[in-house]
Amino acid sequence: MPELPEVEMVVRHLQKLVTKRTIIKAQLHLPKLVEDATPRQFAATLRGACVTSVTRRGKYILSHLDNERTLLTHLGMTGRFLYVGAQDVAPKHTHVTLWLDNGKRLLYEDPRQFGMMGLSRTAELDAYKLLAKLAPETLSEAFTLAYLTETLLRTDQQIKLALLDQTKVLGLGNIYAAEALHRARIHPQTPASQLTKAKLAALHREIVATLTEAIANNSTLNTDPSDFGASYTGGVYESMTKVYERAGQPCLTCGKLIERITQGQRSTYFCSRCQKR
Repeated sequence: MPELPEVEMVVRHLQKLVTKRTIIKAQLHLPKLVEDATPRQFAATLRGACVTSVTRRGKYILSHLDNERTLLTHLGMTGRFLYVGAQDVAPKHTHVTLWLDNGKRLLYEDPRQFGMMGLSRTAELDAYKLLAKLAPETLSEAFTLAYLTETLLRTDQQIKLALLDQTKVLGLGNIYAAEALHRARIHPQTPASQLTKAKLAALHREIVATLTEAIANNSTLNTDPSDFGASYTGGVYESMTKVYERAGQPCLTCGKLIERITQGQRSTYFCSRCQKR
């Protein structure tokens, strides 16, 4: 699943490709993708609108339009945008097509259909149901050590599960939660409320550092919508992970074999020597 760094890279690509482009026509092929608009309403809202900017809130992509509306997109597990020519054949699982004023099309493809879209008035975006309860942006000044300490000491959840809760810490998923915990030398099953001040400070530092490094190294996925033939894998950071999907391989810090456990029906990777309970 795309996490904050992957979504950030998608946003940067879209900003270059579709900003100042006018949507000539829009078609929603999968009605359930958008909860708050019918296919006809979706098409009518987007038709003739110009994209003024593309930003991000957590893992949500926000395409702001000049008609005072914003299109929200969550990529789910397999969602991706494709920027293609008029004659290119759309993939089988294309659920949205946007025809642009430069002759290009922006497609939204999602084989597993876990992604979603929504439409909001731009002025009311902060109160929109999908965004209202999200934690502060992890790479903003609002994500302070004091905020993280207060948030985590209130819960007895295992720390890995707490980090996946988007109302507590925004943008982390399996990959970066595992990597940040390894770097902070925290066992993933430690109750969040039992973390010491030193461990909380280390975790705050490593969450920010891990996400920053992933973005600087193009995340773990190929997120370029104009790379039509590429698979949605192969970002540089994919080869830089220390524990994620490395079960049975030596820890790059101490040499002990990386272990895998299941938490909340998801795999967790860690080093029991570096991350003692």
